[in-house]
Amino acid sequence: MGRHVFSFQGGDYLTTMGACWFVSYCYYENIDKNHKNWNSVSTAANRKSVYSNTRSYHKYWLSEILKMDDGNLNKNSLVLSGSQIKQMAKELLAKL
Repeated sequence: MGRHVFSFQGGDYLTTMGACWFVSYCYYENIDKNHKNWNSVSTAANRKSVYSNTRSYHKYWLSEILKMDDGNLNKNSLVLSGSQIKQMAKELLAKL
């Protein structure tokens, strides 16, 4: 089975980072420098590079993530629940 790619604008980039990782790093960058869940993956440096190069999509992706299934968002290695991810995305949208 192939890799699932999000079927919206820039979805291939978001897939490369992971939706939960993206929200976690965006939260760290914009709201709480003490939030470090994003740094628990060995590929964080590569993901940060993709993040930096896709800033034009960030607000759009946050609103798309709010539509995602909590169960799927729960399947992350960052020790964050789907509801936590969505709450962080809401806070980010309000700030950005």
